[in-house]
Formats: sequence, structure tokens, C-alpha cells
Amino acid sequence: MFYVIGLGLCDEKDISIRGLEAIKGASRVYLEAYTSILMISQERLEAFYEKPIIVADRDMVETQSDEILKNADKEDVALLVVGDPFGATTHTDIVLRARALGIPTRVIHNASIMNAVGACGLQLYNFGQTVSLVFFTETWKPDSYYDRVKENVKLGMHTLVLLDIKVKEQSEENLARGRKIYEPPRYMSIPTAVSQLLETEASRQEGILEPEPTLAIALSRVGGDADQQKIVAGTLKELLDHPADAYGEPLHSLVIVGKRVHHLEIEYAEDYAVDKANWRRVAKEVYKCAEL
Repeated sequence: MFYVIGLGLCDEKDISIRGLEAIKGASRVYLEAYTSILMISQERLEAFYEKPIIVADRDMVETQSDEILKNADKEDVALLVVGDPFGATTHTDIVLRARALGIPTRVIHNASIMNAVGACGLQLYNFGQTVSLVFFTETWKPDSYYDRVKENVKLGMHTLVLLDIKVKEQSEENLARGRKIYEPPRYMSIPTAVSQLLETEASRQEGILEPEPTLAIALSRVGGDADQQKIVAGTLKELLDHPADAYGEPLHSLVIVGKRVHHLEIEYAEDYAVDKANWRRVAKEVYKCAEL
């Protein structure tokens, strides 16, 4: 059996009982280590699961899946995924490969940012398409995400923005020269994300992500302890000007608030606002939240 097991968002104790039982029964356990990160070390996972863990990077999962799936038709093999297994298309792909090889598969779910984002007070029913924001470079500043945000804005829906992470990435020079030298890990922060959003808005000039009248909520380490999880609400401009260290450690996510926002959502998120009076004012005047 090939198991794909969600680990949840925080630490080794977020695993479900069903997931833990599958891990303990597996002959090999892999940890997918590039679409997201846990808040703890590999050693802590191994101590808790009482199993050695093989770290599976992007290259292994995407191009060497046969190694992961080897003998999974005769013995149990587990692939551990931070969050929920189907939070990334990569995991759908490897399940399809297993099926094509006649290997029985089972997915064990867990919490992910896709549902834990509700911690900020916005109702999950009011979310539209989720978008990803990658690190801009001098020569590459993709803005296709802007069109998805615009579609959500027109429907009045919230937009969850997943921020880029760079793990085991090669520089253009090392890639060109075929050198297996990797750059240090990088995790996009809220200030970088907001800066890029506003840069795209300045280029597109369609009024979708204007700094002053657009409400947003920043989240970090969702699911962590009280001293780890951080939520900050405000306009895009307020979030850009807010001290970077106020957002806590990565991973960070961002929500663009939609115009159909309910007054209870505004009231809940107000506790996290940089400027509570301005948060309420923009919600009332721009978002037409008349019940406030």
C-alpha cells in the first residue's frame, strides 16, 4: 500500500491516529520537503514516529517517483506531506503514478492552510480562487495571479495568497553549469508579498489592489502555539508599513478581503487590526459594511 499522509501545520503531534498507525506500519517513510515546511526538525519527527525518515526533495518526488514507489505493491510505503496531501498538485501526480503501476493507494487527510485560514475570522464559504505569489526577479515578474484576484474581486470573494518558498534551489549559473550547488532557503515575507502586489497594481492599473482602500489579513505559522501564530489585519499600505518582525516567523500567507465581507468577519478580524478605527472605517465606507 502507498500511503500519502497529511501531517497538519505545526509539529509532530498534529498527525492523526490513523496517520500515525500507517507510519508505524510502513517499511519506508518519506517526507516531502519542498512545497511546505513544518515548524520542527526532522529529528523530532523521527523520535516521535520511532521511524527513520527519508527526505524527498522536488527532484525525487517529481522525477524519481519510481524509487519512492518501489515495492509498494508488496509492502507499505508512506509519503508524509505538510498540511493536507491534496494541497499541491504534486501529490495528485504521484498518486496517479502509483495507480498506473497497479499499486493500491490511501490518502490520510489533515488540516492545511486552505481551511485553517479561517483562524483570521473570515468565513471559508466566502473564499474564491487561491493564488500563488512567486518571488519576482529583475527579469521575471509574472502577473497572471492578478487576473485570478480580479475575478474574485468582481464576485466579492476573499482571496488566499500563498507565498513562495525556495528550498534546494539552484542559481541560474549553477543550473547552467550543471553544478549541484544550492541556494540557502528563502521564504517570502508579508512585506515582500505586499510590495510585489502593489508593483503589479502599478503596472496593470486596474484598481484591484490599491494600497489605501484594500483590506487584507496577514497570517504566519497558523496552527502554532500562541507565541508562534501571528495574525495582522489592515489595508495593504498599513501592512507594508508595519514592522517586518511583527509578522513572526515563516511560513506567511495573505488574504485579500472581498467586498461581500460580512460585518461579523470585520468585527472578528478587528482584534488583529493595525489601526482598528481605520479598519472599521474602510470596511464601512469602501466595503459598504453598513451593519458596523
